[in-house]
Formats: sequence, structure tokens, C-alpha cells
Amino acid sequence: MAKISFEEEKMTKASIVKLIEREWPEMTSEFTDIQKAQYELFCSKQYDYGTGNIAMGTMLDSDDDVQLALTGLIVRMNDKINRLVNMVARKGKKPQNEPITDSFRDLSVYGIMAQIVANGKWGK
Repeated sequence: MAKISFEEEKMTKASIVKLIEREWPEMTSEFTDIQKAQYELFCSKQYDYGTGNIAMGTMLDSDDDVQLALTGLIVRMNDKINRLVNMVARKGKKPQNEPITDSFRDLSVYGIMAQIVANGKWGK
């Protein structure tokens, strides 16, 4: 395991990013590659489905609408978590219809989408 030298008392976010990228170039490169693939997936799904499925048919104009959309996202995330638990618990049986990495990816994207909804930016 590489040791990181934090010589500066107060590092900036930018200097921390540079340090971590230098210490673990393959890991950080893989992280950004995965983020890019997730963003492309997000855009493809928005092209296919639009914003209404996450907004649950509302305009997200009220706190209740936002709560409904977030609840819907939580249900989707819970489904993915339960699928992951099920797939891992199978011990050696490979999923036939959805690889485990797809579930992890979907879970990550739903988490970002929930933040967008909570920040009032969904569909804008």
C-alpha cells in the first residue's frame, strides 16, 4: 500500500486530487472512466424515457412532489440492493440476465439522480 505524504497542514481539494491521482493512477483513471460511462448511460436513458418517470408524472413544484420522486428512487435503489444481495448470496451462480456490475452501475446512477432531484435541478 502506498503511503501518502500530507506535508501541508491544509491541502486544497485540487491538491488532494492531484496527490491521489499520482499515488493511484490506475484506480483513479478507472474511477473517471466509470463515471463517464455512467453519464453516457444516464443521457441515453433520458433520451429514451425523458424526465417524467423520475418525476412520477409531476412537475416537482412542491415538496410533496420531490418527496414522491425521491421515494420512487429509493424503491429503485432498494430493488438493486436486494438483487445484489441475492446475486452475491448465490455463491458461484452467475446471473443470467443482469451482471452484478450493471446493478452497481444502476445504483450509482440512481444515487446521482436523487441528488439532482433533491437539489431542485431535475428536468431543468
